[in-house]
Amino acid sequence: MNQSLPKIAIVGYGSMGKEIEKTALSREFQITDIFEIDNPIGEHQKYNYDVAIDFTFPDSVIENVRKLSLLKKNIVLGTTGWMAHAEAIKKYVNDNGIGLVYGSNFSVGMNMFFRIVETASKILNNHPEYDIMLHELHHSRKKDSPSGTAKTLADIILSNYSMKDNVLEETSHDKIGNNTLHLTSTRGGDITGTHTVYIDSKADTIELIHRAKSRRGFAEGALLAAEWIHGKKGYFDFQDVLNDIWGKG
Repeated sequence: MNQSLPKIAIVGYGSMGKEIEKTALSREFQITDIFEIDNPIGEHQKYNYDVAIDFTFPDSVIENVRKLSLLKKNIVLGTTGWMAHAEAIKKYVNDNGIGLVYGSNFSVGMNMFFRIVETASKILNNHPEYDIMLHELHHSRKKDSPSGTAKTLADIILSNYSMKDNVLEETSHDKIGNNTLHLTSTRGGDITGTHTVYIDSKADTIELIHRAKSRRGFAEGALLAAEWIHGKKGYFDFQDVLNDIWGKG
């Protein structure tokens, strides 16, 4: 094991938890604890890990963060669907003096994709003859729809393209206004995750596509975040990690 790397606890031992374990061990991280339903986090116990990586369920996040913050453990939060409780989570982080990194998607490649979509959205302001829309596909087991990643992409488009000011996430049974971004979803099969941004005009169509080949990319990003947050305090987005590494340009 590499002694310079933070010791890791895995919270949630589903598909992502197992992928994090496999990836972490291949990179010489030490995993000291794995928490799941049959082995919950003990808020009064002593543990030897430095950073906990949580890929569980939205309903579990607040309690997990509460316990981990009381234990003074830093957190990488990969679970999505909890943003309605962001203020409560931020309070736990600040009150207990820990560090937390969250993200709608921990794939480094997807975060490159976010920047590409941001640039494309800005360019569209000069070309009103083009429209933009968004579609995502995931496996049939995924519980949230649209995905947290798709919502982030929609936010990026709305923040950078002045023609769009609202998002329609459901099937449309009527005309869609020029100011509406249509975000659609499909669930089925075993698709890890595909997100497509369509930019269309009478002359041509541009498709920007990110396809996750496996969960390895998410695990790599979560471990990168764990290295970065080790020894830090505060509430951070994964974009903060990448901005620090890549620069903000």
